[in-house]
Amino acid sequence: MADGPKVIGSAVIPCLRYRDAPKAIEWLCTTFGFEPHAVHRGSDGTIAHAELRLGAGMIMLASATPNEFGRLMKQPEHVGAPVTQSVYVVVPDVDRVYGQAVRAGATIAMGITDEPHGRGFSCYDPEGHLWSFGTYDPW
Repeated sequence: MADGPKVIGSAVIPCLRYRDAPKAIEWLCTTFGFEPHAVHRGSDGTIAHAELRLGAGMIMLASATPNEFGRLMKQPEHVGAPVTQSVYVVVPDVDRVYGQAVRAGATIAMGITDEPHGRGFSCYDPEGHLWSFGTYDPW
């Protein structure tokens, strides 16, 4: 894509916290195809800040710590189901991502369905964050 137009990422970037952020990074990259853009470790081995890219999109994540920002957030295990928010990811081949999620042990919340606006599914990652993937692209 060196000869193509420069891809500009979204100005809206979801932020998540994980109890085991290093394991979450590995799982998100292996399962959903994210790629590390930046990973900054704390002196105690936690993840102070990480940025993972998928196409032109990005998420940020860190270890769940009781710092000032961390105290503003609750982990999914603390609020139960349903969770209060989710991440939606536009993908060209939702069936492939669905298969990867199933093989990786994701808990499927809503199986693959065809809707008038596209095809998609929702699942929980190992720490209970809700993810939705679909072919619908509002852009």
